[in-house]
Amino acid sequence: MESRTTGAADPRERTDFWSEHVGAYQTSMEFRYASPETFRGELTRQGTDTYQLVDWRSDRIEYVRTPRQVRRAPDPDYRFLLPLSGELVLRQDGRETRLTPGAGSLMTLGEPFRLLHDASLRGIIFSIPAREIDGPLNRKSPLATGLDLTTGLGLVVHSMLRSLADERDRLTTTEFDAVSDRVVELLCMLASGDDRPDAPSHLTEVEAVVRRHVREHAADPGLTGTSMARALGWSLRQIQLALQRVGTTPRELIREERLRLVRDRLRCGECEHMTITDLAYASGFSSASALSTAFKARFGVSPREMRHGGR
Repeated sequence: MESRTTGAADPRERTDFWSEHVGAYQTSMEFRYASPETFRGELTRQGTDTYQLVDWRSDRIEYVRTPRQVRRAPDPDYRFLLPLSGELVLRQDGRETRLTPGAGSLMTLGEPFRLLHDASLRGIIFSIPAREIDGPLNRKSPLATGLDLTTGLGLVVHSMLRSLADERDRLTTTEFDAVSDRVVELLCMLASGDDRPDAPSHLTEVEAVVRRHVREHAADPGLTGTSMARALGWSLRQIQLALQRVGTTPRELIREERLRLVRDRLRCGECEHMTITDLAYASGFSSASALSTAFKARFGVSPREMRHGGR
């Protein structure tokens, strides 16, 4: 975790200070200051190798990512914008979205954008790897913008992000990632519902129960789509349809939850005594080699590399 404020910089260098740090935390873009001579801003960043959350406030500014910057510095990842006060205006993909407290929006760094906010802005920007969004949201569809965060599932997402920021001093790396995983899962559910308002509520219920069942039983080597259907009292076809709506399958969901379980155990000091083979069997994998292949494809490093370099 780290905090930055323009108050620590020479007044003549405050815009350079802000551009340097925000650019390093986010992506290559342009910074257009309304009043460069008097600009003030402060931010607090918390993050891991997977997720990042920045709580910031500043004077009026426009952030612009141009087509040339997208070509020269490709970045496929996503950001979720959540204003806590003031107003954000996001222009991307031919659409303009005005965000005030109680609304949030997904944006991609892989396309040009313009982001403008007024001088009273305080907000949260949550960084999400592309792999966490592209599959569940079937990114052939437009991104969800202007999501309602005042009731229901939206309010739960809002509360969890606020809590991540408020509890930053008391969360371990493993806890931060675990909460972030759940936030992204719920955010994808929320966005999918926004894209498909006529989706049967029964399938939404099936999906939520299946996800909870997989999370609780991921370490069981006998966990399959068929065993889930038997345990939950639904047909395998119902489960497949519910997960198909959000771009996944029973097998993919089980593998994803097992990989997250292994990742959390690799970062946990209490599991240091376990070998990679032990971890594989204890997390539902058939062998250490099966775990290593899937883990590297998912996280870009082997389990051994993450143990020694990513705790």
